[in-house]
Parts: sequence; structure tokens; C-alpha cells
Amino acid sequence: MSQQVQPSAEQFLALTLESDTAATVELFEQAGNWQERYRQIMLLGKSLPKLDDNLRVESAQVRGCESNAWLYHSEIDGKHYFIADSDARIVKGLIALLLIACNGKTSSEITAFSPDSYFTQLGLQGQLSPSRTNGLLALAKAIKLAAE
Repeated sequence: MSQQVQPSAEQFLALTLESDTAATVELFEQAGNWQERYRQIMLLGKSLPKLDDNLRVESAQVRGCESNAWLYHSEIDGKHYFIADSDARIVKGLIALLLIACNGKTSSEITAFSPDSYFTQLGLQGQLSPSRTNGLLALAKAIKLAAE
């Protein structure tokens, strides 16, 4: 029987994205069109570290994503931290947007988080394909479930 690999607390705490929700919304509001927003998503995706291959396991995969996406969760001192990755660059950028909004937050803050409102604020509502939107909502749901 193989033991499931789990990232260390240091790995969760080491993931600090260089932005907060308000700064991210402002950045996307300044983007004049969809191409500029798409570029920002891709740049955010590059800021996420790649998961080690030993962490890309089926038990960590997010169901409902068309692309492969993996999510890990840890609660440290009453706050929730996530590490996630995808094999698709745009999905990785969308994951980064979710992590900016949810990493280091309490259960009640994550429960109150509305991915629909957030992505509307970012100007992404209606810009993503239905399958990407479904995958994004599946990721947000997995984050909320982990934080309960």
C-alpha cells in the first residue's frame, strides 16, 4: 500500500502570490480588452510553481476540470492555504486568480467568497468557454469544500 504524498507546511506558506484581490481586480480593470486580460491570466499562471511529479496524483485531481488540475489544502493557525497546478497554461492562470482570492483566508471568508462576482469584477464573465467556466467553478467548489 502506497502512502499518499502531501506537501509540507513550508510549501503551503512559501506560496505567496505577489498580489491581493483588490490589486488583482484593479489590474484587470485597467486591461483594456480581452487580449490584455488573457495576457494577465497567462502571466499569473507563470507565477505559480509547478507541482512536483510525485504530487500529481489522481487523489489530488479536481473533478469537473477538462484539463488536469491538482489541488492541495492545509489549515495553518485557522487560515487555509492551497497549492494547485494544471497542465494547461490558461487554467493555471485561472487557478492563480482563485488562490489570490482564497489563500490565507479563514473558513468564513472562503465560504463568503463568490467566484461569480469575483470573475465578473475581473471582466472574465462570459469570456471563458463553458468548459473552462465549469472547470473554474469546480476548482472554486473544491476550495470551499476543503475550507469547511
